[in-house]
Parts: sequence; structure tokens; C-alpha cells
Amino acid sequence: MSFPQSYKLIGLMSGTSLDGLDIVATQFTFDAGAWNYNIEHCKTIPYSTDFENKLKTAHQLSGLDLTFLDKEIGGYFAQAVNNFCEEFHINKEEIDAIASHGHTIFHQPDKGMTLQIGCGQSIATQTGIKTINNFREKDVLLGGQGAPLVPVGDTLLLKNEADAFLNLGGFANISIPKQNNLAFDICPANIVLNAIVQAKNLDFDFDGNEGRKATINKELLSQLNAFPFYHQKAPKSLGLEWVESYIHPLLTANSYADNLGTFYAHIAHQISRVLEEHKVASIMITGGGAKNSFLIAKIKEKYSGNIILPEDDLIDFKEALIFAFLGVLNLRNENNCLAQVTGASRDSKGGNTFEP
Repeated sequence: MSFPQSYKLIGLMSGTSLDGLDIVATQFTFDAGAWNYNIEHCKTIPYSTDFENKLKTAHQLSGLDLTFLDKEIGGYFAQAVNNFCEEFHINKEEIDAIASHGHTIFHQPDKGMTLQIGCGQSIATQTGIKTINNFREKDVLLGGQGAPLVPVGDTLLLKNEADAFLNLGGFANISIPKQNNLAFDICPANIVLNAIVQAKNLDFDFDGNEGRKATINKELLSQLNAFPFYHQKAPKSLGLEWVESYIHPLLTANSYADNLGTFYAHIAHQISRVLEEHKVASIMITGGGAKNSFLIAKIKEKYSGNIILPEDDLIDFKEALIFAFLGVLNLRNENNCLAQVTGASRDSKGGNTFEP
């Protein structure tokens, strides 16, 4: 069966750092055996405080209320896409599909379960565009972690840009295409930093300005670095449940300054340890943390290789871009979840498709 050589998709990403919905319209072309991409339009829609709180507490809802929230978020995503298309004069008939990551509420692959909400049928029906979502569940049911999924994009779209790729979002995760697509979550990042600075009524630590004034508690740092997860072999992944079970209890007995400064040191230590252990010569960093110059400086203190910070569009929208690409592979009936990355029993084509 032959497939088109060019696709236009809208990618949606709502991350655990809760900073908003990332939307990207991208043209993908397949030429001479290689994939290329062009980000045509992109935008982040910040969440209101009320909406952010709904997502933050969603894991505490009853099954019925969570179902209602799933529909509400699907409608929210759909309206965001409609507004995006209107703002940038995008002809919806030219869009092959919307690829939506959804918003992760639960991630417990060891129990065969992961849940990203944001009703795909609601998105498709309210936008009039075919929608693909739920990219992780099949991999989990095949015994995998359901994460990370970005490495297939790193390999097929970006592998010549750096030896490895680090995303600094809610969690720090890495992919190393040149080492058999090795990829895994390293440690929590913005999901914890953001929670700490909320004590100062801040949504996040802009450019690490709070971190620069913070202090390091050596005992707390030792406790954080001692978690068994950091010594497990890949594949492995993290979720909010792990943070609530292991990280938050350690932060209750220390000062704001100690918690913040120590967690910055913890992130830098874990990332640099992984980079040195795997002899990574160059690393491209994307995600919100890439714009935190204090965090980047802390990593540079411990890592001797070359750090690459790409243009802002790639820093801010790489995950939305790659989920759009996962949608392309789904449309072509090609595998977009790699067993060697996730630990599943086989490669698979993730994603459920909803027609308008």
C-alpha cells in the first residue's frame, strides 16, 4: 500500500508542569528515505488558575467526575484548536489529523495502567478534524512503560542534531538514538520546582531567580539521590504518583530555601550522572527547563560535554511536534512505540482514531 509523502498535522501537548496547552501545526515530508519537518505555526495557551487546579486535583476525583472532566478537557482542546486555526488562517480541510497527547492523570505501567484524558471524540466532533490520541495505553498493555515515546521522533527527525536529547519538562527524560535508542525518565524536574515556589505564590521559578538565592541541604540531597529508581536499568518511567509517594514527604521538614536549592542540585546531579555514565558528547535540551539559565548552569557545572539549546520553537514545542509525528506514523500504519525503548513485548502502533 502506498502512502502520501507529505502530511500536515496539528499536535497537542499538555504536560505535567501544567503551564498550558502547546499547539503546533507542522508539515512533514518524506523524501529520499528521510523525514523532514517544518513548524508552520505554534502557540501555548496558558491554563487559567481554575483550570490548572482541576488538572492538579484530577487524580482525586471519583470515576464519574473524572469522566466528566475528560469530556470537558476534550472540549477545551477542541476550542483551542478552533481558535488556533482561525488566528493563523489555517484551512481545516488541509489538516490530515490532530494528534493529542492528552493530560496524564495516572501512570502506573507496573500495574498495566496509564491514563491521559482529553476526549478524542470530543476533539474530532467539535473541530471537524480526524483526531488521534491515547498513544501510550497499547504499549503498557504489551508490558512496556508507555514512555518515553519521543525517541522515535528524535531518531527520525533530529538524530543528526546531537548525540542525545534531554527534555526538561515536568520530568527530565533522555533519549540517546546512537545507543540503540536508549531512552528513559531521569528524575522529576519542573513538577517539583513549580510545587516548591508556589509557597511564594509563583507559578514557576522564572530563569531560576529563586534558585540563585536558595541553599543546599547536604543531608536532604543525599536522601534524594539515594532512591532506588535512579539505579534501576532502563526501561523505566516516572509519574505524579511516584513524586507524591517519595519526593513530597522529604520536603515537609525543611525550609523553602533548602528545598529549592537542594532540588536544583538533585536534578543537576542526576542528569550529569546519566550523561557521563553513557559518555554523551553532546546533548540538545528542550522543554521549559531549557529556558532556566540557572538550571542549565548547574548542569554545566557537572557535565563536560556540549550543551545545545535550539531555537525557541523547538525548545517550547518539541513534544507537541513529535506527537504530531507519532500521528503521521499512525496514519501510515507504522509502529510509533519502540519496544527497545519502553520494554514492551514488541513494537506497536499506538493511538486511537476518532472521525468527526
